[in-house]
Amino acid sequence: MISSSDSQPTPFTQTYFHGTKADLKIGDQIVPGHHSNFGKRKNANYIFLTATLDAAIWGAELAIGEGKGRIYLVEPTGPLENDPDLTDKKFPGNPTKSYRSTHPFKVVGEVGQWQGHPEEQVLAMKSQLEKLKELGIDSLNDEEL
Repeated sequence: MISSSDSQPTPFTQTYFHGTKADLKIGDQIVPGHHSNFGKRKNANYIFLTATLDAAIWGAELAIGEGKGRIYLVEPTGPLENDPDLTDKKFPGNPTKSYRSTHPFKVVGEVGQWQGHPEEQVLAMKSQLEKLKELGIDSLNDEEL
């Protein structure tokens, strides 16, 4: 048994997901600088990942663009910070385990089968995001670095 006071690493690592419509391959890197899916849709300063499959599914379903939603298993290459759109600035804690980084993520796999949200739930979420946009409520991730 390994206790928390042992200095040896455990064989378990945190799994992270990235939901998108981009067609990526194992070994590709996801990097900042592409148009954001949310907010003002300017070139993103950050890239995002989550430790929950549900949040990654939302990312894949709400991503801008053509093609099917995809969920990739990714490894961060640098430090992560809480995504302010989904954490303390809007919700207490980090219930979706959503993070952002300015460092690339390496694609290490793809979730081949996953169950999306019901169509009416996706449409309701898209409608809510459009209402926020009309009210001028933008993503906190549109801030300048």
